[in-house]
Amino acid sequence: MLTNVAVLAFDGVAPFELGVLCEAFGVDRTADGVPPIDFAVCAATSEPMRTTMGFTMQAGFDLGRTREADLIAVPAIPNGGLPEQSVIDAVREGYERGARILSVCTGAFILGAAGLLDDRECTTHWMYTDKLRRDHPTARVVPEVLYVDSGQVVTSAGTAAGLDACLHVWRQEHGAAVASTIARRAVVPPHRDGGQAQFIARAVPDCDADTLGPLLTWVVENLAEDHSVEELARRAHMSPRTFARRFRAETGTTPHTWVTRQRVAAAEEMLEGTAHPVERIASEVGFANAATLRHHFGRVRGVSPLEYRRQFAC
Repeated sequence: MLTNVAVLAFDGVAPFELGVLCEAFGVDRTADGVPPIDFAVCAATSEPMRTTMGFTMQAGFDLGRTREADLIAVPAIPNGGLPEQSVIDAVREGYERGARILSVCTGAFILGAAGLLDDRECTTHWMYTDKLRRDHPTARVVPEVLYVDSGQVVTSAGTAAGLDACLHVWRQEHGAAVASTIARRAVVPPHRDGGQAQFIARAVPDCDADTLGPLLTWVVENLAEDHSVEELARRAHMSPRTFARRFRAETGTTPHTWVTRQRVAAAEEMLEGTAHPVERIASEVGFANAATLRHHFGRVRGVSPLEYRRQFAC
């Protein structure tokens, strides 16, 4: 269970990405029902460190604090550079003793220097995926996704994707309700799947009549309906081919994948907040049967619906 987080700082740190990690894990939200986190920003020096924005900062803890952490989080460093060796060693030592490691943006290069990306799926900001491949040829770099969860190591793309990855970790450790509370405070979507594209033609669909915004809202409110490409295209007054192309442009994914994610998210909420049997939940969120729900839920969440309920039922 996640209770202790150490965020690394170093000379040349990117303050925005550092701030994302502080916002995600360092704000006391216990009054909102969020479990407390023992949080610290750690560095190899007690001296002021330069940031990419021209100001300096000091960390409150040295690297020894990372030895207590369940999660060690690494913010971005310019152009995929590297900090002092002691920072890299702290990441490697944390991993070896079983701590989870999370990187934001070019922080992935620090994980690579620590040897944590060898033969592992990972990602970074799309501008640096080619460099990550060159620097770490045995890493299985997945380009243009928001984040990659390979178990003990989570790597993410640019700033907003870093927050998505943090919410993903919160959801895994403490459930969807807690992750949604944090997202609501940060005024961001509570869940974007890691496989979603880093950039799409329109990041947020407009709600004008000539876009898919109203249709997407209707789908979420009516998940039990038939949401085949043909049926959705009919509702959007387009041919299936045009609809599929437009859908990917506005959401960054296919209609089937998007609808499946919405159904899994709805099932997740019902597993947490109701005692309904899996068969009923499957029907209400639009899966053909309980077996289909179990298949998709396990593929997306990595656990069965009943195991998820045992962990996160309210």
